[in-house]
Amino acid sequence: MSVLLLAAQTVMAQEAAGPLKQNWFDDPFFPVSSGLPACPMPEGPFYTAEERRIQIHSRLERGTSCWLAGKCTDSNAYRYDKPLAPKVRAALQAVPGVRGSSVWVMVQRRWVYLQGCVSNAALAKKLEHAARALPDVEAVVPDLMVGTRGKPPYPLADR
Repeated sequence: MSVLLLAAQTVMAQEAAGPLKQNWFDDPFFPVSSGLPACPMPEGPFYTAEERRIQIHSRLERGTSCWLAGKCTDSNAYRYDKPLAPKVRAALQAVPGVRGSSVWVMVQRRWVYLQGCVSNAALAKKLEHAARALPDVEAVVPDLMVGTRGKPPYPLADR
């Protein structure tokens, strides 16, 4: 089979499965732990080209509003995310009990989204407090569920 034909079949298969999603804005998204393998994986910052187009304006506005309000020294709040991500990872991995959970983190404009499954509500609170205690974290969104049963409070990855 020719390479060109194989490439065409791959594109057609992807289109049949739905529009291609990718992390257009290179937002930090990573797992902190994977101790509950049945936990549904979050969608993360993956968007179609159309969703990307829609988000561009609001991301520019939200990124700049932080600076205009005097809450950021940088004129774009999203520039904090990459240096902040390893600090968030280290802080969360230091929380006792986290290894028995499945937790993903997404960082966008100094907001830390905690998504996944934890073994108990107390651990969810500890993770939220650990992330909130970091300098440059503006907000923490704890989208965590206890256990792996039920509907997750976050959008799910296409599998």
